[in-house]
Amino acid sequence: MTALYPVSDLYGFADLLTDAETAKLRSLRELLETQLAPILPDFWERAASPVHLREPLRDLRLVDDPALLGSDGRTRELYNGFRAFEFSRTDISTGMLFHGQTAMFRELVRQGGSDEQVAAWDDAIVSFEMTGCFALTEPDHGSDVAGGLATTARREGEEWILDGAKRWIGNAAFSEFVGVFARDVADGQVKVFLARTDDPGMTLTTIERKAALRLITNSDISLEGVRVPESHRLQRVSSFADVSALFRTLRPDIAWIAAGAQAGAYEAALRYTLSREQFGRPIAGFQLVQDKLVRMLGNVTASLGMVVRLAERRQAGVSRDEDSALAKVWLSDRLRETVAWAREVVGGNGIVIDNDVARFFTDAEAVYTYEGTREINTLIVGRAVTGLSAFTR
Repeated sequence: MTALYPVSDLYGFADLLTDAETAKLRSLRELLETQLAPILPDFWERAASPVHLREPLRDLRLVDDPALLGSDGRTRELYNGFRAFEFSRTDISTGMLFHGQTAMFRELVRQGGSDEQVAAWDDAIVSFEMTGCFALTEPDHGSDVAGGLATTARREGEEWILDGAKRWIGNAAFSEFVGVFARDVADGQVKVFLARTDDPGMTLTTIERKAALRLITNSDISLEGVRVPESHRLQRVSSFADVSALFRTLRPDIAWIAAGAQAGAYEAALRYTLSREQFGRPIAGFQLVQDKLVRMLGNVTASLGMVVRLAERRQAGVSRDEDSALAKVWLSDRLRETVAWAREVVGGNGIVIDNDVARFFTDAEAVYTYEGTREINTLIVGRAVTGLSAFTR
C-alpha cells in the first residue's frame, strides 16, 4: 500500500498507525480534497467558515468509530495527532472548526464534568447535536489569565450570574454553548460554566479583518448578568490548577497542527517548483531552490519525530507541562521558518491565495501565538530544566 504521506513523511512515521487508523485518515483526506480544497480561496477571500462540512465530517466518525477505539473507549494519541496533521495539511481553520468541538469542547466536558454530566452530554457532543466551544481569553488577559481572570461568577441559589468579557473565542458563532471560565467571587477560584449563546445578557460580536485563520470565526463575547444553572457548572473544575491540567492535554494538539501546516506548505511549494519553469526548465532543478526544499523537509521530519514521541509518551500516561510546552515552542519556530521558505520558492506568486503557501504563511502567525505564547511556554520549560521559576508576579 502507498505510504500515507509519501511526499512529506520521509522517515515513515505514519507507518506506526494501524490499518483502521490509516483508512480513516485516507477517507478524511478524500473529503478535504474534494469538498474543501476547491472552495478554500473563495472562503478565505470572504472570511467565511465552511460550517456546512460539519455534517459530512461527523458522518466519517473520526472520533467514535468502534474500529478506532481502545479498551478505554478512546482513540489512540498517535491517531489523534495525525488526524490534526491531516486537517492542517489542507487548512488549519477547518481543523479547528472540527476539533474545537470534538477535541477542545469535548475534553473540557470530559475532564471537567461529573460522571453524570459526561454521560448526559458526551454522545451529543460527538454527534454535533450539542455544539460548543470554550472561552478563557479576555480582552485584557491572555498570558496572565491565571491570576488576572476578570470574568466573575456569583451564586444565587441554584443559579450563577456571570459578568465579564471574552475575546478570540473560536466557533462561538456556530455553537449552542460556551464554556465560560469565570472567577467565583465567594472563594476567588476559577470555575467553568456552560452558558447558552442565546442566553439574555450574552452578546457575540464577530472579530473582523483578520489576516490569519480567516476560515474560523472568532468572537468577542460580552456577559452581563448571564444566568447559568448549577447543573451546567462543570463539577470537576474548582481551581486554575484544574484548568492547567486541561491545557496539558490540549497543547500537544497545537504542535501537531504546526507539523501538519509545515507539511502542507512544503507539499504546495514542491508542487509549484516542479511545474514552474524558468530559463527553460522547472525551478525545482535549481540548487538554491532545492536547498530550501530540503530545509523544509528537514523541519517537517524533525517536527514529526517530536510529536510522534510526545504522543507515545502521552499514550503511556506521561504528561508533563514541559513536554507539551517544548513541543509548542519548537514546532512553532519551525513552522515560521518552513512557511517563509515556501513563500520564497514560489516567488511573487507566493502571495496569491490560489497557490496555498500564502494561507500557511499567514496562519503560522496565529499558531505561533495561541495556546501559550513562545515566551510563556519557554518559561515553563525553563522552570522544569533549572528548577527555578523566571515568572514574574
